[in-house]
Amino acid sequence: MTRRPLPHSPFKVPVPRPLKQFAVDDRVTHDSYGMGTVTSVEEGIAVRVDFGTRSERILAPFGKLTKL
Repeated sequence: MTRRPLPHSPFKVPVPRPLKQFAVDDRVTHDSYGMGTVTSVEEGIAVRVDFGTRSERILAPFGKLTKL
């Protein structure tokens, strides 16, 4: 059972961040792998990115992946 915070509570309720959205052919950069191109999208689950020398499946929530 989840507890709902009271409206006058001094504690902030954590707000879920919206999931990043990517599309096929988007140019992206990754903190570890560098620049690449999105080749496929599994909506809300993962994206496959071609980094030139390798192809990687990046799982949501895509913390290290940024759209250019």
